[in-house]
Amino acid sequence: MTLRMFAVIISLALFAGCATTQMPSGRTADVVESRATVTAIDSQKRLLTLKDSGGKETVVEAGPVVKNFDQIKVGDEVVISFTEALAWQVKAAGQGAPGISSQDEVTRAQSGERPGATVGSSVTITATITAIDMANDTVTLTGPGGKSRTIKARNPANLRKVKVGDLVDITYSEALAVSVKPVSKK
Repeated sequence: MTLRMFAVIISLALFAGCATTQMPSGRTADVVESRATVTAIDSQKRLLTLKDSGGKETVVEAGPVVKNFDQIKVGDEVVISFTEALAWQVKAAGQGAPGISSQDEVTRAQSGERPGATVGSSVTITATITAIDMANDTVTLTGPGGKSRTIKARNPANLRKVKVGDLVDITYSEALAVSVKPVSKK
């Protein structure tokens, strides 16, 4: 994990808009979806010609990891969805320790199912609150590597709910999902 990535994650996450009496927490996510229609299939070369909503055609190779290729038909819709999410949770000192962890996951359609797959990864950083400046609405977080970053709180009221020594879990996740939907009967 680079210092830049740590800084970006912290800057995006910290104290964004939580107004409860519990420890500050929250989540934000963005999803981008794209759809294309299968217009041609070359079964021997495992090539699909896909046409997007703007009429642009693209040829893609469906390698051997694509199970159930033979189920794809001209007219089917390919849906690609990309999700980015950021979640954070402040917890009291002693309820964990500074650190970094990551997780990756891949799923593929089983034999006989419609073709599809998901790929996802997440990184969680647990940082320590090392300073709070109420006059300037800032908080300083120190990551597991000892590097610190001072950040302006989006919701300064949250600064009254935390104290030096508390921990902040920040998780950045991204996932890509691809699915093939059958031709719709009209």
